[in-house]
Order: sequence, then C-alpha cells, then structure tokens
Amino acid sequence: MGSTQNGPSIQRTAEASAILIDRAASASGLAIETRSVQVAVMATPTLTKTTIPGSLGPLFIDVRAAGRREPAPAVIVLHGFKGFKDWGMFPAFAERLARAGFTAVSFNVSGSGVDDDGRSATPDRFGHNTFMAEQRDLDAVLAALDGGQLGVVRPSSVGIVGHSRGGGMAVLWAASRPRISALVTWAGIATVRRWSAAQCHAWREAGRLDIVNVRTQEVLPMYLEILDEIEALGDSALDIEAAAAQVSVPWLLIHGSADEAVPLAEAKRLEAAARPGIVEPLVIDGAGHTFGAVHPLSGVPAHLQQVFDASIKLLAKALA
Repeated sequence: MGSTQNGPSIQRTAEASAILIDRAASASGLAIETRSVQVAVMATPTLTKTTIPGSLGPLFIDVRAAGRREPAPAVIVLHGFKGFKDWGMFPAFAERLARAGFTAVSFNVSGSGVDDDGRSATPDRFGHNTFMAEQRDLDAVLAALDGGQLGVVRPSSVGIVGHSRGGGMAVLWAASRPRISALVTWAGIATVRRWSAAQCHAWREAGRLDIVNVRTQEVLPMYLEILDEIEALGDSALDIEAAAAQVSVPWLLIHGSADEAVPLAEAKRLEAAARPGIVEPLVIDGAGHTFGAVHPLSGVPAHLQQVFDASIKLLAKALA
C-alpha cells in the first residue's frame, strides 16, 4: 500500500492552449476539415506526494493536477542518470503540464539513491541500480496511476517525457507498453553502452566503478549488476535503437546542438531507426544537455522554454 499526502495548493493564472483538431468527414470520402481551437485552461493545480514500493526501494512520487475526479491525460516525467524529480527543470515542467490540464507524475527511480527531499540518502541503492530496475519502476508507477492509488482517477490517456538516460528508458518502455500514447525525449541516449572497453575491464576487476556527483562532489559507487546487464541484454532487451524502430506513437525528439553529455549524433541515430512519420525532430540551436537549466532553477531560460512549449504542443495533440 502506498501513502499519499496533500501538499500546498499551487495557484497559477489561466493559460490558453492551442489544440489542432483534425476531423475526418464520413466514410464517403468527403474532404477533411482542419481547424484551430483556442481552449482556455483555468487550472489551479494541487500537489500530492505518494510513496509506493519500487524495484530497489521506495518510489517517491509527486502528482500535480488541477482536476482529480474526472479522467484527464497524464504525463509521466522521468529523470536521467544522477537525476531526481526535484532537479532543476522538472518541477517547473510538471507545474506547466498541470496548468495546461494534464496530470503530471514525476518520481525518483528507486535506484537513484535520492530521498523525497532531494538528498542522496541511500548511495548503495544507486550502486545497485540497473536499466531493467528502472523499467520495473515505470511499470509500478503506471499500475499505481491506473489503479487510482496516486490521488487521481484513472487517466484518459498516458504519455511519457524522459531526459537523457530517462529518454532512452522512455523509448524502451513506450515501445512495448500499449497504454502509452505519446513519447517525448529530451537529450535522450541511443545506447546503454556508455563506457569504453578499458573502463568496463577496470570496473569488473575492481568490482565497482566510482562516479563523482558534480553537484554534491559525493563519490557514488556503481557495482557489477548494471555491467552484467549491459553485457547480457545490451543487444536485446536494452537495445534502444531496436526499440525506437518499434515505437508506434507520436514521438517528439528534442536535442541541443551543443549537448556536451549526449552527442547530437545519438538523436540522429534514434531518428534514423524510427519508423517513417513517427518522429518529430527538434534541434535546439546552441543548447546544452539541460537546455540551460541549473539546480536550483531560478527562471526558465529561452532554450528550455522552447522545450516546454514544443513538448506541451505534442502532448496536447497526441493525448487529446
């Protein structure tokens, strides 16, 4: 059983969303009518916090929603490597989603090692985290959401937004979960093979690979589970490019041209692997890996605003 707490009400001004509605005429072959409809969203989101069991420990889940008794489209927001739900841009984006009428669901993967307050409380869980553990965490969150355990009724539709490693995990997940109707990746990875052969050899010899958290300067261990998983499943269940070819829902693929962590070439690989007509690519000229976001976020920079706007537009159309 999960526990849910009510957070403070989040007051926001009305936001107008332009929704493109395509309506086909009857089967007799008459012309298709396309019209633009302005929908004013008078959203006053509230925040609730829920904890449920995850693959490696508790999952700390935030849900922001303006309406909780009527079905609405939901968007799951997934952070990346060394990330967490409250880092930089994620709360701002979740609030933006909720103001636009979505149910925004963000959470810390159970192997992040980060607690609900954003502290690195359990680094050993980070050390034992794996890609498949994150897939199971996503399944647990979706089951809780659809089961009414997160303080909202079952959503009318569900999409996912993933950043960096979370983008790659979102591709794997969306490719094989029929419940998912929209995919957005921000600086998403195209492969789980992030380490050189020399690094992997040293990693196996030592039994761990130490990672420095640049934000906190903490040294975090990575044990052998994830290396074993990459070697066993990297060309099958964890093949992100192969999964990209199976994605059948609208996919907005956003990447910065100056990404210093995940090269733009990885976005090009994902786009090339996908089915024709599925991917809408968006390259943000001059943007880095976080599109200008820092932690804590004091304002939404121009590159990130582009990301937010494009994401909301695709999600509104795909999840309507």
